[in-house]
Amino acid sequence: MSHPFTELGIPADLIKGLKELNIVTPTAVQREAIPFLMENGGDLIAQAQTGTGKTAAFGLPLLTKIDPERKEIQGLIIAPTRELAKQIGKQLFRFTRYSAKIFVEVASGGDQIDKQIAALRRPTHIVVGTPGRLLDLLGRNALNLGSVKHLILDEADEMLSMGFKEELSQIISLTENRKSTWLFSATFPPSIHPLIKDCMSLDAHSLKIDATHVVNRDISHQYAVCDRGDKTDFISNYLIAQKDQRGLIFCRTKAGAINLTNQLISQGLPVDVIQGDLTQKERDKVMRAFKKERVQFLVATDVAARGIDVEALSFVIHHQLPDQTDYYTHRSGRTARAGRKGISIALIEPAERHRIGRLEQALKLSFREYQAGS
Repeated sequence: MSHPFTELGIPADLIKGLKELNIVTPTAVQREAIPFLMENGGDLIAQAQTGTGKTAAFGLPLLTKIDPERKEIQGLIIAPTRELAKQIGKQLFRFTRYSAKIFVEVASGGDQIDKQIAALRRPTHIVVGTPGRLLDLLGRNALNLGSVKHLILDEADEMLSMGFKEELSQIISLTENRKSTWLFSATFPPSIHPLIKDCMSLDAHSLKIDATHVVNRDISHQYAVCDRGDKTDFISNYLIAQKDQRGLIFCRTKAGAINLTNQLISQGLPVDVIQGDLTQKERDKVMRAFKKERVQFLVATDVAARGIDVEALSFVIHHQLPDQTDYYTHRSGRTARAGRKGISIALIEPAERHRIGRLEQALKLSFREYQAGS
């Protein structure tokens, strides 16, 4: 009996790596993207949420298009955050465990640039990088993108929202010999359309993975009605009751995230915050503490949370509901990974009850009202 990824066109050596990673059933975006990229390989515009298996959707086809004998950079993947870039690099390395050696280097901010320059002097087939660090390396003549054949923009909407429009334009202009551009984005704000127009062909293939298909069914979606001034007490009481369970609390603004974190810390709770004003060194320190479980709970803003990949999170709390439905999917998808169960709790003010009904309708979900101890 053939492996499901074999039917998508993935070769046996990569299938062996997937089996070891226990990746058996293709996700929706993988089923849609992989056959097109394997057979056609032209420009692709894909709308898919975080946590839907995008890395394999573009990574597996990319690996099949690399010629290991050519000691030059053939693939470039640009991601918004250091965490996501490293996550992609690690995954590509795991995929190729049983295939011809393909060398992947991660070039992201926050790491020593001299070490990255030294690494790039070795034969490199794929570079995964963040916009700022890629420009730094290009400015030092430590990176040549003239041989890039395949360009992947992952989480393009976040790169634009983080202010990387000019950096992206500069980097893309240096990949004029590329054969294809694959753009993956969770949302398509107006700012993304000029980027698509500038770097993709008019006949680029489009696919959209509907959010209703990617909301994890192992998540219990709940809401709690409370006044704005009571939200901190609700969260504090909930965290105290969690014992050794770990989770994320999402806020809409940096100021709100910092304020909530300070209030929770003042109550003796093991909490830290990840928000956009942190330096890379500060961000790394927080994430290291969270991953090593020295910090049990993390408060985050939507943009700052991109690239966070921590398993065994039991719950997500929404201090406020996000304005966009897609962001609810992003947030709640941080829990219930790898076959586990999870809880997503939205804190709403009395006048916001109608928003729960809208989410239920848009995402074809069923919410229930939170009951303490349930």
